[in-house]
Amino acid sequence: MIIIVNATEHKVQSTDLAAALAELGYAGQAIATAVNGSFVAAADRVGTPLRANDRVEVLAPMQGG
Repeated sequence: MIIIVNATEHKVQSTDLAAALAELGYAGQAIATAVNGSFVAAADRVGTPLRANDRVEVLAPMQGG
């Protein structure tokens, strides 16, 4: 299915947020996520279903000064 991640289309086989993030290479990273504009806590990603054309935002903390 096609989902939109940070404004870019991606084809994924996964049907939940946690698996899609792993499939896209985000596993193990400290990130914040939202699906269709709603924040999804890390503990809830496994149970968060994805559907075709869902919009996923992935934000990583920035370091520096």
